Amino acid sequence: MEFKAKDIAALLRGEVEGDGEVTVNNVSKIEEGKPHTLAFLANPKYEQYIYTTEASIVLVNKDFKPAQPVKCTLIKVESAYDAIASLLQMYESMRPRPTGVEQPSFIHESATIGQNIYVGAFAYIGKKAKIGNNVSIYPQAYIGDGVTIGDNTTIYSGVKIYHDCHIGANCTIHASTVVGADGFGFAPNADGTYKKVPQIGNVVVEDDVEIGANTCIDRATMGSTRISKGVKLDNLIQIAHNVVVGENTVIAAQSGIAGSSKIGQRCVFGGQTGMVGHLTVGDNVQVAAQSGIASNIKNDVILRGSPAFEFSKYQKCIAIFRKLPDMYSSINQLEKEMKNLKKE
Repeated sequence: MEFKAKDIAALLRGEVEGDGEVTVNNVSKIEEGKPHTLAFLANPKYEQYIYTTEASIVLVNKDFKPAQPVKCTLIKVESAYDAIASLLQMYESMRPRPTGVEQPSFIHESATIGQNIYVGAFAYIGKKAKIGNNVSIYPQAYIGDGVTIGDNTTIYSGVKIYHDCHIGANCTIHASTVVGADGFGFAPNADGTYKKVPQIGNVVVEDDVEIGANTCIDRATMGSTRISKGVKLDNLIQIAHNVVVGENTVIAAQSGIAGSSKIGQRCVFGGQTGMVGHLTVGDNVQVAAQSGIASNIKNDVILRGSPAFEFSKYQKCIAIFRKLPDMYSSINQLEKEMKNLKKE
């Protein structure tokens, strides 16, 4: 399908600068722009490309003022990043969605299945599972006994959801993620061996959650491991038993949250963040990548380091750390001079 610049601007409540009749039929990155594609400029670091891009239309922020002439048509919007996200969501919604039950697949006779669902080949749906309307379950997914899945949720290929777990509405769980495997619970015996502690809880994933590929969320020892509404989890994340992740929190790839920890609302954890068990992190906390959280954290702070501490102090420490070789040389020189003075 082709779209004119003026129609895109109307959809986004933007303003056209250039040829409003120019058309696009695809999207591209601004540095790799091709004719008849739409790109966007949100990060000033990429401004150089707007003067050379071959993209026909570029979305820019309203306050953008080009330093030199541009040959593409500009559409000025409040936020270029939000605008491109909205357009991509519309594009995604236009893609045909598979429906029906492919064979071979298995759906237990006691399972409850909603309307307009898709179940891919070799998928398994267990006893007394409840699947909502407009749910997509892709090939080779496993839905255990007693699992509930809310409306409009997508379960991609190879996902495993263990028994009695709950997945909310409008969720997306990407390939090969495991929800509800046993928490890491072992009690040491006197002879040095370990006795397994049964994990009899479950995992509750609330509405509007997205979970990346190959992420593992362990079931609770008792009660529930909870991923609250609006949480976004990246690929390759470990969430241990009885963890609670607060609403609209975002956690980047390769992070690990140890058992019984509580994370507040609207937090942001960078990649490879680690968190010790039985801790509490407040609301609106930002944690830089590769940080280690080893103590309770209050609300509204920015942290970095391992162990993590206040970001501004960390930056000062790093500045000093970089000077250590020079400081070491200076100290050695001073020691030599003092020895010489003593000899004299």
